[in-house]
Amino acid sequence: MHRVKFRLIEPRLEPRRIRMPVPGWAGDPQPRADGSQEQPWHCTPFSEMAKYSVEILYPYDHEIRVSTRSGRFAFEGDFGPPPDDERAWPPFRSFGDGFYTFQLLLDLKPELGFATRIDPHPRYFTDPTDTTPLAVPALIRNWWPMIYFIVFKAPPEGRTHIFRPGEPMAQFSFVPEDPDFVLEPMTEDEAAERELQSRRIYESRSTLGADSQWLSSTNTVFDATYRRLHGAMRGDRSKRPDDEDLG
Repeated sequence: MHRVKFRLIEPRLEPRRIRMPVPGWAGDPQPRADGSQEQPWHCTPFSEMAKYSVEILYPYDHEIRVSTRSGRFAFEGDFGPPPDDERAWPPFRSFGDGFYTFQLLLDLKPELGFATRIDPHPRYFTDPTDTTPLAVPALIRNWWPMIYFIVFKAPPEGRTHIFRPGEPMAQFSFVPEDPDFVLEPMTEDEAAERELQSRRIYESRSTLGADSQWLSSTNTVFDATYRRLHGAMRGDRSKRPDDEDLG
């Protein structure tokens, strides 16, 4: 198990593993059943991605709205009196052309060989109102001891990003410092093996997912094939999709 240590100036910025609230940005509590509308939490790959990292919540007590009007930023809201320390106040600043920053007051230190990756929070991709702040991706090396700030992309003209107390605003993942991999085509044998695995899964769907098949309100057919294979693989890391139990 890898350890990530953190240092805080603002206690309400303590990171936590990402939670997927239902109802909430992860969707509505609609069952996997005929006639239901597809929900983000229905999708295992999305749910795994969303819960893979840690999140930080907007720590202050008042809602702040960030807008773009005639090409210029507008920060609206009651920031309240400045805190009794040396932090910059207000915590937002314009940054270059089309970006703004938030002073994070958080220092994360993953283990040697790892870095901290900043990305938009998963709720950005499920938000129908387009008001979720858009964090700009960044990679911070573990030797950097300074308190972070986050860069956000400005909303388009006429749109507004909203920072609400206690709402998540970005996610942090901990990844190898250097992308130590190369891309190469599969050999003919490897490609044939993958194709065989794919066909066996396809042919086994009627067995693996028969009791879980449902038709969404958009006439899309779903079943539990991926989720059940995922559970089997997690339970036995030595299993492969071409094992006998697929066909």
